[in-house]
Amino acid sequence: MGTESSPNFTYMGRSINELSMKDHSSSAFSDCNSDRSGEFTTASSQSRDLLIACASDNSDDFIAHLVNHLQSCSIDNQKQAAMEIRLLAKNTPENRHKIAKSGAIKPLISLMSSPDLQLQEYGVTTILNLSLCDENKELIVSSGAIKPLVRALKTGTSTAKENASCALLRLSHIEQNKVAIGRSGAIPLLVNLLESGGLRGKKDASTALYSLCSVKENKVRAVQAGIMKPLVELMADFGSNMVDKSSYVLSVLVSVPEARKALVEEGGIPVLVEILEVGSQRQKQIAVVILLQICQDNVTYRTMVAREGAIPPLVALSQSGATSSKLKAETLIELLRQPRSGTAADRATEVSA
Repeated sequence: MGTESSPNFTYMGRSINELSMKDHSSSAFSDCNSDRSGEFTTASSQSRDLLIACASDNSDDFIAHLVNHLQSCSIDNQKQAAMEIRLLAKNTPENRHKIAKSGAIKPLISLMSSPDLQLQEYGVTTILNLSLCDENKELIVSSGAIKPLVRALKTGTSTAKENASCALLRLSHIEQNKVAIGRSGAIPLLVNLLESGGLRGKKDASTALYSLCSVKENKVRAVQAGIMKPLVELMADFGSNMVDKSSYVLSVLVSVPEARKALVEEGGIPVLVEILEVGSQRQKQIAVVILLQICQDNVTYRTMVAREGAIPPLVALSQSGATSSKLKAETLIELLRQPRSGTAADRATEVSA
């Protein structure tokens, strides 16, 4: 199943395509890059410098030596090898490709399934670093990495969960992987991380969900997993540093009826109107797009939005916002000023809502 295209809104002869939001969403999400956990908890900077020097002098042999130790019977040897490979892969694109070609991916995937949580974490983090190389993504997936990454999301340390989320995001950059990741059970676990993780976990989960939920079946999974409650709570908390991210995730979800219904049930309309009133310009633009989506074909929702007091901040936005924001605000105002004048299709939707 391919990525769902963004709908065009047409009202009063105006066409508004919220694809324009994508120019702004890229700056809302900081992509998951290499791991941000500690590197060598027991090694000095001199040891790290020596490691890098050894790899530079004879990298192929050195990497082969480390890969061999990944398959050692000694957990300590495995941990040390995984830590060193992780460091080599962290900042050097050439090493990422070499490490994958050396046969490291399958033993690293085995480490991700280890009952030793630290070893699992090292395996997950190294796979994350290797996934930064586009040439490695297909090999990582074909070697069976998705299920162990999802398992780490469920049972791993907080760092393992965060890095597993980032790794799944990187793998989701290949379009066909989005469905496989969604069907693997990742979505409910990412929703759980969004709700109960630390700030970094919430950011990583929101970024992964934003990517994965471009696929319709993943949108439905996310709604069924209860994503709307944490999204609304994060949007309502202006001190969370998550208003933009949670709003953008919501903006990709509300193209499906299940999400619109859940949003209203979780009290999302008052939160979106508050964003229109006191949010940043970018937050206001996201809120307008979301409200357009939920009001477009539902008279009941239009009435709720109008009664919540959305028209005055929309008028202000139509007078002072960017050109695209003005057009969206004006279109929404026109909808809200005729909240009970829907078509027969509108009234049918109202009855079923």
